Amino acid sequence: MLLKIDSINSYYGKSHILYDVSIKVDRGESVALLGRNGAGKTTTMNSIIGLVTPKSGSIQFDGKELVGLKPDQIVRQGISLVPDTRRIFPNLTVLENLKISERKSADSNWTISDIWELFPELLRLKASRGRELSGGEQQMLAVARSLVGNHKMLLLDEPFEGLAPIIVKRIAKTLIEIQKTGISLIIVEQNFRMALEIATRCYVMNLGRIAFDGPSSAITENPELQKKLLAV
Repeated sequence: MLLKIDSINSYYGKSHILYDVSIKVDRGESVALLGRNGAGKTTTMNSIIGLVTPKSGSIQFDGKELVGLKPDQIVRQGISLVPDTRRIFPNLTVLENLKISERKSADSNWTISDIWELFPELLRLKASRGRELSGGEQQMLAVARSLVGNHKMLLLDEPFEGLAPIIVKRIAKTLIEIQKTGISLIIVEQNFRMALEIATRCYVMNLGRIAFDGPSSAITENPELQKKLLAV
């Protein structure tokens, strides 16, 4: 097991957002975190990465407790957040964005050359500035920056938001390839069908609680469950 979240309760101010949330992710596993808007998915991701500190419960990553650590300390443990805003450097070129994110690790060895093979689109655009890229190209760059940081786990918050269907399929295919290299993924996504094509297992949240956990097929093959949990 790589990540173990055990009964965390997280708040924004006095507002109780997460109620005894427990999630497990194995090494090299891809997990989808689904739910309606406001269900608590992003707060869960922010709790993992240290942007929100749970008031109770435990978050262990690779056997180490994360609760109480600062975000930069958590990143150094091997977790990277790819936010829905992408957060690339708009005034830097694609190559400069990658170079500034490079980090060596004993667990992984992604290089910029590997990125060119994975995303040949970025190789053609390596001299272009971040602000000049399309939404899909920016998303590729955001994922690529996390990869050259050589992390053990990527947290992807709405990776398909605002992208054309053909680009969604392109990025989804790449995420499957990344997962096969041994990197664990947690995917928060409103496009649940695409998320479940990538993830082998899923959690569904409702009102700050885990309402379902099980294999992705349990959701994809059950329209009634989709309607009940995801308002499809």
